[in-house]
Amino acid sequence: MAKFKKGKPPGPGRPPGCPNKSTPWLDALGGEATDRVIRVVQKCAEKGDMRAASIVLSRTWPYRRGRPVPIDLPAVDTAGGLVGAQAAVVAAMSRGELTPDEAASVSAVLESQRRTIETHDLERRIEELEEARRSADERPVPRWF
Repeated sequence: MAKFKKGKPPGPGRPPGCPNKSTPWLDALGGEATDRVIRVVQKCAEKGDMRAASIVLSRTWPYRRGRPVPIDLPAVDTAGGLVGAQAAVVAAMSRGELTPDEAASVSAVLESQRRTIETHDLERRIEELEEARRSADERPVPRWF
């Protein structure tokens, strides 16, 4: 005799949001020990343990990927503006205001803008050519015979 009938679920299971039995126990244990562990690691870092210092700093001052890069750029709504903007990035990097990585990131944004401008210009040119073709098709063709 089958224990479960076909098409019938075995039961409702654990309700959503109901924690595992071990979760409250682990939370209580961690809550008691975390404060002590942080103080021990902090004391080791103060004594010169670089690994402990790395742990403390990585938790209190996390590594941020990217940061705001203050740089004056000309308007980049035309290809000419992009040339000026790229020149400004190179100049800022040569003066030490931007790291090479920051300059590369800004250049990547400028390259994306260049592709956007190029796509827009190509679309405009295609529309103009199609309009010229439609106008040419609408004109009567002279008959020479």
